[in-house]
Amino acid sequence: MSSMGSVTGWGRTAPSTSLLVRPRTHEEAAAAVLGCGTRGSIPRGLGRAYGDAAQNAGGAVLDMTGLDRIHSVDADAGVVVCDAGVSLHRLMQVLLPLGWFVPVTPGTRYVTVGGAIGADIHGKNHHGSGSFARHVRSLELLTADGTVHTTVPGTALFDATAGGMGLTGVILTATVQLLPVRTSLMSVDTERATDLDDLMARLTATDHRYRYSVAWIDLLARGAATGRSVLTRGDHAPLDALPARLRRAPLAFRPATLPAPPSFIPEGLLGRTSVSLFNELWYRKAPRLRTGQIQRLATFFHPLDGVPHWNRIYGRGGFVQYQFVVGYGQEETLRRIVGRIARRGCPSFLAVLKRFGDADPGWLSFPVPGWTLALDIPANLGGLGAFLDTLDEEVAAAGGRVYLAKDSRLRPDLLAAMYPRLADFRALRAELDPGAVFTSDLSRRLGL
Repeated sequence: MSSMGSVTGWGRTAPSTSLLVRPRTHEEAAAAVLGCGTRGSIPRGLGRAYGDAAQNAGGAVLDMTGLDRIHSVDADAGVVVCDAGVSLHRLMQVLLPLGWFVPVTPGTRYVTVGGAIGADIHGKNHHGSGSFARHVRSLELLTADGTVHTTVPGTALFDATAGGMGLTGVILTATVQLLPVRTSLMSVDTERATDLDDLMARLTATDHRYRYSVAWIDLLARGAATGRSVLTRGDHAPLDALPARLRRAPLAFRPATLPAPPSFIPEGLLGRTSVSLFNELWYRKAPRLRTGQIQRLATFFHPLDGVPHWNRIYGRGGFVQYQFVVGYGQEETLRRIVGRIARRGCPSFLAVLKRFGDADPGWLSFPVPGWTLALDIPANLGGLGAFLDTLDEEVAAAGGRVYLAKDSRLRPDLLAAMYPRLADFRALRAELDPGAVFTSDLSRRLGL
């Protein structure tokens, strides 16, 4: 099934028109790749890449959600084999009653397994568990010539595909190692940090005690309060931590859904004044210290999933999500960037800071040991492009990088400094796909 249509990223900033193809079998996927034409093709999952990674102007976009079968679950070993179009939401529905959880989840469960590998997603547990691809035992990859390869970690093809943004081929199936859990609830500790230095000190001293850790950061606070934060950390709750009423169905998964926001939000509603007020209230209502609170999985991991189409809140202009990482030892760079964002008055109420653990093997995987900051900014903010360009330069000079799955505007001349294995990735692509069958708006813009 195919049709022409407009495709955009979750940030809704740069739509492009493509031939949309939805294969339902491996054979249909191969036929779509071999017949995609001169503008090539790119696989797409549930469209949660914020920028243009899963767009292909004038070419084909392969909607992989039609390949959505769970082939097998080994409930003893905690291993699932599934199609690339299966969502993390669906895996949670099936696996939680069996006592297993996905090894890594980002801020939304509405991503596909193929997308999780292609973007090599990370979560609140990267400091201990790494990114998603680290838990993939093997995958089947459809390459440009129509061949299906079974590839495993440690091989060049696997390491180029993990974080490769769909540019090495179409992931068809994956075998994933899961995480054992006793309940579908979380035991959560929450505390306030008075400024950025206080936050970094708390994270550095105690993050090792927690499986999951994240800090919401107020990027409009200035002066002595610059970088003030609410730090939330936790782990999967043991059965004996649950109140009696929850022990009757300890592995139930019942995420709530709120009404969707209107399709059009008046421009200016999310300005500096309103976001500053929201940030003040959010910080003040957080407890100075609270331990052992029982929360639902959805509340802890995916609060925005309860609001369908929450990306509309930024209005017709859409938004840019900017995420970078700088290594340990580059704390002064992080302080300087946070201070610049605060002085610039970027109205961001969705801003989080985390610590990354060991680097992942993917050649274009984003995480490296260090500090990562992610923030949403309305795309129509005056002078935003030039401002972010200067931040990119600071990040690159410090040996850091920006996240390609969220990027929509990085200058290509900075890419090699950020990703040292870029030349290897380009060489493998040239050998594997000399006709550039797999192409996206992102790959054209950055010369991937």
